[in-house]
Amino acid sequence: MTADARGGVTVFTIGMRINNFRAVRSWWPVFRAMPRMLKELSVDRGIGMLGYQLLLGAPRVLYVVQYWESPEKLLAYASDQGKEHRPAWAAFNRRMREGKGKVGFWHETYAVPAGAHEAVYVNMPEFGLGKAIGVVPVGHRGDRAADRLKAA
Repeated sequence: MTADARGGVTVFTIGMRINNFRAVRSWWPVFRAMPRMLKELSVDRGIGMLGYQLLLGAPRVLYVVQYWESPEKLLAYASDQGKEHRPAWAAFNRRMREGKGKVGFWHETYAVPAGAHEAVYVNMPEFGLGKAIGVVPVGHRGDRAADRLKAA
């Protein structure tokens, strides 16, 4: 199976690293903020998030890979005063100043044009981009990765 990709996609990764497990007051609020945003984004599809995948990296890194329709929609959500992100971001910044490195944070954004991404899933439930936009049999988009990368 392959992702039913017909155009570009914006990939947004965001995560946290617990630097001090005992500093629960520093990392727990950060941990709790993401589910509220993901729920909001999943309920209102017009915001522009196509889907997401929660991931665990080592015992103290948690992150989310999100798939968006466009960088413009991602940025519009991030700056919308009426959505969950702005108050969570303000509270997070306050904690970062007070937390003295007890929790780490990162995010990365990739604007991937049509024809510049491909995916394949073998013996897997829907996952990642395929989970976000749906999957089709590989032959529908080309039998080889190079064929799927050319298909726009």
